[in-house]
Amino acid sequence: MAQWLVALVLLHTVLWHPTAATVQLTEINTVVASQPGFNALASRYSGKWIDVSLSRQRLTAYVGTSAVYSTLISSGLKYYPTPTGHFQVLYKLQAQRMTGPGYDLPGVPWVMYFTYGGHAIHGTYWHKNFGRPMSHGCLNLPTPVASWLYVWAGVGTPVYVHA
Repeated sequence: MAQWLVALVLLHTVLWHPTAATVQLTEINTVVASQPGFNALASRYSGKWIDVSLSRQRLTAYVGTSAVYSTLISSGLKYYPTPTGHFQVLYKLQAQRMTGPGYDLPGVPWVMYFTYGGHAIHGTYWHKNFGRPMSHGCLNLPTPVASWLYVWAGVGTPVYVHA
């Protein structure tokens, strides 16, 4: 697997890590584990799981209570909100054309649906405004991050989306 650089952003701090197969994260475990209710939530998921904070516009991948990756996202706009709740990766597509009111996007990469209503985590080539809502309900990720997450998360991986 070719090596590439991955930017991990945590509380306005950028950490650069070269990687081949895995990404290592530092410091986020201490910060996140101190949040109220985190241990109860993490104990619900003993293996891999994905946490999405809409208020922070951040997706974090975990194994148990240990964060292994964190990135800024763009979630749904006010009139096209991203649903909150406990979900799971239902099915995955390497690429797909996505259409809707005001958009027609061919070749959207690394798509992982978490609702049957069309909400997915996917790569984004049409903007770089991560950290603010931009989508029609999906979770937009930088394409290299979406590629990593697509390989890391299998069908059935829990996805917890909250305010």
